[in-house]
Amino acid sequence: MQLLTGLLDDVERSGGALVLRGEPGIGKSRLLSETIALAERRNINVLATRGVQSEARLAFAGLQQLLRPVRSQAAGLSPTQQAVLDAALGLGDDQPPEHFRIALAVLDLLSDAATDRPLLLVAEDAHWLDQASVDVLAFVARRLESDPIVLLAAAREGYPTVFSAGELPELQLQPLDPESADRLLAHSEDHVPASERARILYEAAGNPLALIELTSIADQLDDDRVMPGLVPLTERLERAFAARARELSLETQLLLLVAALSESDRLSEVLEAGRLVADEPLGVETLQSAADVAIVELDERTVLFRHPLMRSAVSQAAPIERRRRVHEALAEVLADEPDRRVWHRAALISGTHEDVAAELEEAGRRARRRGARAVAVTATRRAGELGETAQRSRRLLAAAELAFELGQPDVVVPLLREIEPLRPRALDRARMAWIEEMVDPKPLDEQRVTALLAIAEAAGQADDSDLQTDLIWLVVSRAWFGDPSPATQQILVEAARGLSPATDDHRGLAVQLGADPIGLTAELSTRLRSVAAEGSYTTEAALHLGPAAAVVGEFDSASVFLGDAVDGLREEGRLGLLPRMLSLQASVAARLADWTTASPAADEVRRLANELNEPLFAAGGDIAASLIAGMRGDEDAAERAATRAERVGLPAKVNALVAQAQFGRILATLGAGRPIEAYELAERLFDPLDPAHHRMLACWVIGDLAEAALQADQVAQGRERLAEIETAVGPDPGAWVALNLRHARAVLAEDDDAAKCFEAALGADLTRWPYQRARLLLAQGRWLRRRRQITESRGPLRAARDAFDALGCAAWADQARRELRASGESSRRRDPSLRDALTAQELQIAHLAAESLSNREIGEKLFVSPRTVSTHLYRIYPKLGISARSELAAALSETA
Repeated sequence: MQLLTGLLDDVERSGGALVLRGEPGIGKSRLLSETIALAERRNINVLATRGVQSEARLAFAGLQQLLRPVRSQAAGLSPTQQAVLDAALGLGDDQPPEHFRIALAVLDLLSDAATDRPLLLVAEDAHWLDQASVDVLAFVARRLESDPIVLLAAAREGYPTVFSAGELPELQLQPLDPESADRLLAHSEDHVPASERARILYEAAGNPLALIELTSIADQLDDDRVMPGLVPLTERLERAFAARARELSLETQLLLLVAALSESDRLSEVLEAGRLVADEPLGVETLQSAADVAIVELDERTVLFRHPLMRSAVSQAAPIERRRRVHEALAEVLADEPDRRVWHRAALISGTHEDVAAELEEAGRRARRRGARAVAVTATRRAGELGETAQRSRRLLAAAELAFELGQPDVVVPLLREIEPLRPRALDRARMAWIEEMVDPKPLDEQRVTALLAIAEAAGQADDSDLQTDLIWLVVSRAWFGDPSPATQQILVEAARGLSPATDDHRGLAVQLGADPIGLTAELSTRLRSVAAEGSYTTEAALHLGPAAAVVGEFDSASVFLGDAVDGLREEGRLGLLPRMLSLQASVAARLADWTTASPAADEVRRLANELNEPLFAAGGDIAASLIAGMRGDEDAAERAATRAERVGLPAKVNALVAQAQFGRILATLGAGRPIEAYELAERLFDPLDPAHHRMLACWVIGDLAEAALQADQVAQGRERLAEIETAVGPDPGAWVALNLRHARAVLAEDDDAAKCFEAALGADLTRWPYQRARLLLAQGRWLRRRRQITESRGPLRAARDAFDALGCAAWADQARRELRASGESSRRRDPSLRDALTAQELQIAHLAAESLSNREIGEKLFVSPRTVSTHLYRIYPKLGISARSELAAALSETA
């Protein structure tokens, strides 16, 4: 209780969350009720919900119960958020909202509700809440750092999908020690004979509920002490409760069974269904005897079981036929509530029932329209089980697709196995292949690539060009991560050329680019840049074009597409796709030395990917973080982030991740003046036996390798690698590769050719590449000084120093200063920028606020509450030496 009191003590300063876990009867509900009473005494508003096993298939049932007292305050939300919340709660007919948009609307509503006084959110029996409600509560709980809101949830052990382990702080409730158990038993209202005392203490095993309840039925306990643990305590308690119920009248037992099988606590509903089963009226007095023996709590409107085990005991003790009849009666009573009615119709039946299957399928559609995909999966899957054979394949595949959208591979794969014997159509087989490859990817060798592309071709022949394009894009994307062989690459190129998408479908261009990133043609580059310049593409197109532009090294175009993709995903609330785009955006922005975009994106992708359990994309964030640190000269940070990325990439055998993890290390060691180490790191990408080997990514480091080779006296080897890359990429490489080739030619050129090569490299348009331009100037100045052209060397060295200073690349700036000192000129070190003191998230919020976005608008973009934004701004102002929002733009401009 002390920990819970501490949570309430701190609620004014910051929010928090705690999950109570333990076996049934261990005291979770008692702790919740004590905390609620304490909160009410402290003028803390309490919102509560309770899970009921039969409600787990009703979309947002738990959330509706929780929000009912504050639902009217939704008027303060933006119209978009109001519409999202209405759709989720079944009050609107808008398009199906994304789960994260629903969660964000709930977060904002709760944040507004906590403005006048703090909030305590209580979720009792959370293991029985519907999954959609659990997901929203988990999202909210992870974002309570600045809001005066505490979430307290109680869940049984053995339900890992409810606030997964490590997701939120937990308190594991333990049994009472022998002395405490003995004291509790001594205070029991029932007199316990000395002969039974030791028996009850043994049976209860420190469980408070068992100590209280077993005293009243001590004479009915089975003697299983000879085999301790043979019957679990939960089952023994259920037996005890069932025995207590059996002593009541048959009419009372019937009403208890109706109450146990109903999702609602409405007394009128229980009495009406009971009347239908008994074929005679049953009044509230029939339930009074159950209340008298403390099985239920009863008032004029509701009937509630005193403990969930009592509910389950009554249900499980009843014969199946009796339960089925009660379900039928409840279905009849619930004629006006189709989502509840259909589950009672579908309960305890088998065989073919197409009418029930059709109702279930429609219930699934309604759940999906409300954004409750988990409920939709369950309904659609059950429809497949009960419907006609001709419809089964279609329904099961629809359930598999929904489960895939939810990220539930453990559900998807068994569903696909159920479909296989049903001989699905060619088009359905193609959809199955796409889903399976997404959730359970297998090694992508030449044989596997050929098989998947054949399936894609079949989809095209069945007039589903969208699926054909999606399948080929999937294979192309996965192949790039694994560094395909030249033979496999050629198969991909031919498949891409065979695509005939609509002229306004930019996915075809993305597929062609990704299929052969090394063999980029001038025509494809021109088309890509043209699309980026025109801006006439959808978010879906940007989701393909951004990654495609990145892999071919067209980073300036990639930054445009990825920026639009990220903005579109934020606007649409599609948080699940955001980590991949952010990881690419962070690395691309880093190459362009756009720290304002790169650092916040790298930070955000790690947070989101960890939250969504996407380790590959979290590694992408680490790659970007390592690259930024390496460019700016922070060796320790570069190494830590690279090591984290390798921990993911190596066991997964993802060459692209391991290769990119070397980028930050290479630059950090080069900046620190250790060229031999840098050269060895770069060479890893060229070695076919190294897990970092990657033919395309090797092209990306040729400039770094060349510079390291020059300083490590490996010029001949460096020139060999340069010749390899020149041959591989042909005459029209992407912008990044072309820039690196010019850099490599300049630093590795013979003295007679070097001036011309530096002129060509520096004469290119480097407006978007300030870091690379500064490195070229440093290399040129260093070359001039070595040639005794001291005066001529100072100009490029000064320019390099100033550029590195402006970019905050301290190690490289120090190299330029050393070269200048060697030329006879000294200069002071730059003072760190004020904005260097800002964290990545603070920098992101500062820039959005400087663009005149409100706290609520910033929160919607970053998936945090408005109060969290306000807290960050409160910390940002003194760091920038300002006191008002209106000063942000000028302060950020001055410190850029």
